[in-house]
Amino acid sequence: QVQLVESGGGLVQAGGSLRLSCVASGRTANVYNVHSMGWFRQAPGKEREFVACIDWNGAKTSYSDSVKGRFTISRDNAKTTVYLQMNSLKPEDTAVYYCAKSRLYGNSLYRAIEDYDYWGQGTQVTVSS
Repeated sequence: QVQLVESGGGLVQAGGSLRLSCVASGRTANVYNVHSMGWFRQAPGKEREFVACIDWNGAKTSYSDSVKGRFTISRDNAKTTVYLQMNSLKPEDTAVYYCAKSRLYGNSLYRAIEDYDYWGQGTQVTVSS
């Protein structure tokens, strides 16, 4: 089992920044460090959508068009933590943000929800105009 716990959400004005963290615990030594990780978000009344993902060693990343150039995903495997640095935030970024672990290990990048098997509980990000 892998447990994922997000933190760092909050209320921020448009144009501001937040840094989300997702700490993995449990069977981390055998699982976390060889899997790609992703961030997703879900706004009220909308489906959960892909935000960003990173491969097992941080060499490759992918972003949705809506956040590209503003958000940066990174990871520190020594701390079993993945981060999402969010800059130039907009009201439309308001959502609950979730981190997730990919089903398969390796250096592939995954953008689909069904490619992830463990999810955190989410952290609320609210951007005021």
